[in-house]
Amino acid sequence: MRNSAWHMEALRAVAALNLPDGWIAAGFVRNLVWDSLHAYPSMTPLNDVDVIYYDAANIDKAAEKLYEEKLRANLPEIPWSVKNQARMHIKNGDPPYSSIEEALMNWCETPTAVGARIDTEGKIELIAPLGIADLVDGVCRPTPLTLGKPEKINEYRERVKSKRWAETWPLLKIS
Repeated sequence: MRNSAWHMEALRAVAALNLPDGWIAAGFVRNLVWDSLHAYPSMTPLNDVDVIYYDAANIDKAAEKLYEEKLRANLPEIPWSVKNQARMHIKNGDPPYSSIEEALMNWCETPTAVGARIDTEGKIELIAPLGIADLVDGVCRPTPLTLGKPEKINEYRERVKSKRWAETWPLLKIS
């Protein structure tokens, strides 16, 4: 990640917002690793850059939009998507999440449930409550919580198919 000026610029932009427990997650991290595993010379384009944070005191969607506007003003070429994980349980039909970690554990697949940020000393931190083994080994599988819900299994399968991961990264082991 340190070797990608684009990723570092995005991480710095998000850090400047001082979001409560803010991270860039999902494809931002996943695609970078999978591109590296496939020795791709350039970055696979992202549909969006998922910025997540946790603020139970303000779950108004307007706050998310304000953060997106600030990011777009700074880096308009990046397709920002900002979501407060303190409210995403509503959309996902889950009980309320108590933290970013719990929200990530409720995501569909293990290699997506990873985030990155820059700390106050300029070091990259990762958050991966389910670990990074699947991500770095090129394994895509449902999270344990996804496995426990039939409707989530269907969502997982649809995501894998619609995002065309097997075609984009043919070395992946998808279960």
